[in-house]
Amino acid sequence: MSKEMPFLVYCIEEYKAEKNLTGKEVISLFRQYAVCEYIKSFYEALHTTGKNYIVEDIDLYIRSRA
Repeated sequence: MSKEMPFLVYCIEEYKAEKNLTGKEVISLFRQYAVCEYIKSFYEALHTTGKNYIVEDIDLYIRSRA
């Protein structure tokens, strides 16, 4: 397993909890906007931040692609 995978799962779970979404809804949203690829690409920068920053960053990324 890559070092990014546990972090990706963490991001999904935190986003799900913060936005009060189901896992299925988060996965659908992340697939639609390629969020998983974004998280993997920027793992080195993102994994050192807190959950609030991560959720906010994901929101900004989705808005920029919408």
